[in-house]
Amino acid sequence: MREGSVKRATKETEIEVWLDLDGTGTYDVQTGIGFLDHMLEQLSRHSLMDLKVRATGDLHIDFHHTTEDTGIAIGEAFSQAIGDLKGIRRYASALIPMDETLTRVALDVSNRPYLIWNVAFSRDKLGDMDTELFKEWFQAFAQAAGITLHVENLYGENNHHIIESCFKALARSLRDAVEIDARRSDAVPSTKGVLGGSL
Repeated sequence: MREGSVKRATKETEIEVWLDLDGTGTYDVQTGIGFLDHMLEQLSRHSLMDLKVRATGDLHIDFHHTTEDTGIAIGEAFSQAIGDLKGIRRYASALIPMDETLTRVALDVSNRPYLIWNVAFSRDKLGDMDTELFKEWFQAFAQAAGITLHVENLYGENNHHIIESCFKALARSLRDAVEIDARRSDAVPSTKGVLGGSL
């Protein structure tokens, strides 16, 4: 089984993450930020990645550190679980509609972290969470996971729908990208035979 487990402790947060790439979409998420919990549950359910998260942080200041560090820890656990990248499909994309909203994610699981974020919000907050923090989560996750990640909201009006479609599109793309390709199950999907920043 492809599993990852990370414990991350700083002066600002303490986070434990466990995930299984070959799961059924079972989740147990507690970050202290209700909306972030909801999004991580969507990530798990629609990627079929089992996910457990326990996070405590300096929420009395704001939600920034907990949001960013949760992205880092989940990304590190993902990188650990994916291992040497042998046999994966590597590339994937998804178009996810949610009522009036449509979002596109394209990604490359390649150890070449990069984020393109073309998502705009018309409100500063969703619940108690600052909408600007969603980019911070995606940036932290992409960097720690080693993923080239392009996220683009094509259109939409409802801010909840916009960000939820981003997480669902990420989930569906991850599900496809980490799937083992039966035609090349023992090979790294690269002409150089390795994946990393030098490719």
